[in-house]
Amino acid sequence: MDESSSPVLSNVLHVESNYKNIKIPSEDNEDSTLLKQNMREKFVNFKKSLENQNFIVNILSIFFGIAAWLGVNSIFVQLPLIVETAPEGWNLPSYIVVIVQLGNIGPIIYTLLNKIYPHKIKDAYMIYVVLIIGSISILLTAFLYNKTVNINEVEYSLALLILVFFLALNACTSSVLFMPYMGRFRAVYLIMYLIGEGLSGFLLSIVALIQGIGGNSKCIEVNTTNGATIYEKYTPPPLFATSDFFIFVFSLMLCCSIGFTLLDNLSICKKEYAAVKINHGNHYEYDTSDILEENVKKSKSNENIVTSTNTKINITSKQHKLLLLILAIVCMFGNGIIPSVQSYSCLPYGNIIYHLTVVFTYIASPLSCFLAIFLKHTSVKLILTLSGIVTIVASYCLITAILSPKPPLFETLGGGIIIIVAWTSFVGVVSYIKLSITAIMRLQAGKSLVWTGAISQAGSAVGSIIGFCLINYTKIFISSEPC
Repeated sequence: MDESSSPVLSNVLHVESNYKNIKIPSEDNEDSTLLKQNMREKFVNFKKSLENQNFIVNILSIFFGIAAWLGVNSIFVQLPLIVETAPEGWNLPSYIVVIVQLGNIGPIIYTLLNKIYPHKIKDAYMIYVVLIIGSISILLTAFLYNKTVNINEVEYSLALLILVFFLALNACTSSVLFMPYMGRFRAVYLIMYLIGEGLSGFLLSIVALIQGIGGNSKCIEVNTTNGATIYEKYTPPPLFATSDFFIFVFSLMLCCSIGFTLLDNLSICKKEYAAVKINHGNHYEYDTSDILEENVKKSKSNENIVTSTNTKINITSKQHKLLLLILAIVCMFGNGIIPSVQSYSCLPYGNIIYHLTVVFTYIASPLSCFLAIFLKHTSVKLILTLSGIVTIVASYCLITAILSPKPPLFETLGGGIIIIVAWTSFVGVVSYIKLSITAIMRLQAGKSLVWTGAISQAGSAVGSIIGFCLINYTKIFISSEPC
């Protein structure tokens, strides 16, 4: 199940529905003025939503959110360093992308357990199990990520690939466990959880930026005992090793696990529960009278705003199908094909460019989702425009990978800067498109969000398989070594 299909997005997207009925004049100057005023009002509304909260519960919710995709994000952030020593070489990202999709077996198992034992499976207990699996997997990764196994005279990073599967199990299962668990708390704490999810990749990117990559690989002369001269590949070491990075991630994961334990047991946290009856699994029944009373208070505080959590954006049947098709294609390329070829697209420009690209893309994704709070994101026309832009950017990323190891401007600083900008904008816009489509589907009747989640995962799975096959079973993508 894709994380974008969770109802937790309602807290991020709530602001847009509150201001849907504001009328903006057609004149350019008045339009610009009212647009700025609308953004200021949205910011004030977002700020007010964070008031009257328990500071401790806020912090614990953020740490809980960080744990969701921490393990998987740490693997991708370290790929520029791991690729240099892994026997799979530039093909390693394609293996990782496919294995991450296999992690969706976790939500399937959890759903089946809830069907078979509807009154025995408690989500809190399952979360403890998932956090333990994630913590152990990260700790083992610190010591086994570079261990290889010979299978049919071919070396594989078998330990790393197995551990990635368990980390993916942790991440994918969090979509049906972590976010729904937060449904028992007041709605404002779901925002803090979501912020924590965004901080996961952001924090790892900052640490990776400090770690550095040492420098680009080069060929050096090595004198042997018989006097012959041979050449070996040499990559300058980073500020601290990959094993040290994973030890840091493990420590952070422990803090997140402790954070959830406190969130689940402290009495001050339980006082922040919403007016809700918790049945088996993640089935909650809310007291709608409290929600209506809260909406009445909000409408009285600002006469120009009509608050409605159920505002529906009317779209035609063709638009509905078109948006789902766009989502499938965006996920197929954004979560499958393009990430699989990232090493071929970036490494010809050097290890440093590849490293910076990965770091900035993990900053771009949460930033674009945060900006969606204040910018319009429920316009079909805007989604179509952004889809056209991201198609052009994705084509450039794919072309550079196909032309590897000699893509355009690969020996120039300008070429490296362009590839960083291209990948960063690609990830940022893709995140914005997925959030925008989910926002519209959330406001439709029926099972629109169910279809959104299913199509997102199907597109991602198909894309990862296509990317893996193209890289490992064709000669389209070619790697190179400095020696």
